[in-house]
Amino acid sequence: MRIMLKIENMTMKFGGVIAANNFNANIEKGRIVGLIGPNGAGKTTIFNVVTGVYMPTEGRVIFNPDDREHVISGLRPDEIAKLGVCRTFQNIRLFKDLSVLDNVFIGNHLRIESNVFSSILRLPGYIKEEKEILKKSLYLLERVGLLQEKDEKAHSLPYGKQRRLEIARALATNPRLLLLDEPAAGMNPQESRELMQFILDIKDEFDLTIFLIEHHMEVVMGICEEIFVLDHGELIAQGNPEAIQNNQRVVEAYLGVE
Repeated sequence: MRIMLKIENMTMKFGGVIAANNFNANIEKGRIVGLIGPNGAGKTTIFNVVTGVYMPTEGRVIFNPDDREHVISGLRPDEIAKLGVCRTFQNIRLFKDLSVLDNVFIGNHLRIESNVFSSILRLPGYIKEEKEILKKSLYLLERVGLLQEKDEKAHSLPYGKQRRLEIARALATNPRLLLLDEPAAGMNPQESRELMQFILDIKDEFDLTIFLIEHHMEVVMGICEEIFVLDHGELIAQGNPEAIQNNQRVVEAYLGVE
């Protein structure tokens, strides 16, 4: 199985604070992999390094979407996104005053080939591309169950549907690797179960590799094939859900030592 993402000896320091220390991970193509740990463990820092928000203090990140390795640590976030890495955020970041459809439409702009002059002059090539993007956006909204709400403002959607809209916008960029930062945050048990099935469905339909941060253990244990556990920036365990559940260091990191 091809390794889609390699994180090699990655350390991230902020002054004297080590947010992630010598972190290593290999994520295989087509898998759902979890990254868990207590608050402040360094999980979002790792996502920020992978997506180009931070340049790692040490180490490197390698992305392999097409049997050709790309060292992406040091690239800009937009360059990494064009290679096929996209993410959602712990705090939902939608264009809240735009329509549901416009939010997904904007996600497609990363792949637009027409230039600004073509759009201003409404040249035939741009008009054709715009129609294709509209068709794709409507399809994605149908897939995430939001087609009926396409004309509503994003901020008017319930929380769970805003999460789905953010994922639909990410899918519009044609990702190969999708990073989900606490997708079940704020959801009730029924919404979380629906989210689990939704993630499994989009993984298969869009041929995705998924790397997710999540505090909701039912979600993590229910869909992840491999789990990495961080504590104070250190990798303290990795393995399948059963191994993680029975790991004493993981239990102590979450519950403390008596």
